[in-house]
Amino acid sequence: MEYRLSSVVRLLRMRIQISHLTNYRYDAPAASVIHMLRLTPRNHDGQYVARWRIDVSTDCRLDQHEDAFGNITHVFTADGPLTELAVAVEGEVETRDTQGIVRGVVERFPPNFYLRETALTTPDVNIAGFAAVGYDAVSGDVLNLLHVMLARLHACVIHHSGAPTTMTAAEAFVRRRGLCRFRPHFHCCRSQPQHSRALYGWLCPPRRRHIRARQRPRLGRGLRARARLGWLRCRERGVATDAHVRVAVGLDSLGAAPLRGTRYGGTGEQVSAKVRVEQASHQVQG
Repeated sequence: MEYRLSSVVRLLRMRIQISHLTNYRYDAPAASVIHMLRLTPRNHDGQYVARWRIDVSTDCRLDQHEDAFGNITHVFTADGPLTELAVAVEGEVETRDTQGIVRGVVERFPPNFYLRETALTTPDVNIAGFAAVGYDAVSGDVLNLLHVMLARLHACVIHHSGAPTTMTAAEAFVRRRGLCRFRPHFHCCRSQPQHSRALYGWLCPPRRRHIRARQRPRLGRGLRARARLGWLRCRERGVATDAHVRVAVGLDSLGAAPLRGTRYGGTGEQVSAKVRVEQASHQVQG
């Protein structure tokens, strides 16, 4: 089966506004903190960053780099004593529906690099058997395999916000529950083998125009599996659309995590996040 792109050109591109605020509070002041952010999307086919801004509540310098995967990163060190810290991201991204196919992105590694296993994605016999049944059901067709496995995983693994962030794909599969970020890890097990990697980004729901503040942000996460046409960006219920903003990729969710850091001193760290993703009132004709 060949996967053909539609010849119909969309005349209306979606303009998505994003606001992402992360707050850290410490019962006992921290002497200093070091953070790395993967919170800046890049331009590629179907995605254009119109404006973007990062603010940190304390006086520090943001150093911009690119990591090994080509993700835009920012690193900062803040000296204390710090009882609280806030990282705010705000911007606007123009997107176009490319039917899940991702082109024009920075690629630093050959495809076979994405067959590697990590501590979070190493398969066990249960996951390998699950993947083998799906592969046999579609007679080896890669695109059909992705859709079948996404549907089956969404049906058998329940989202559980209280699951520990250190839970591996094998543990989540046995328990039949876990954070939504771990569903891609079943595909990242690469047991067939198929090239795949974890994706971090934001989702603008088509029926609900915005996401109000909540303790845990509902973020678009998925995988990108390499098919004949290149990288296919998927979510639990199918391929990504123009409602998705791609930010970072990695071998697993830790490698694509939006914020990672450490602190020196301090106790009782509490982290909360507020995310707002909505379609802009002004849309772009093109």
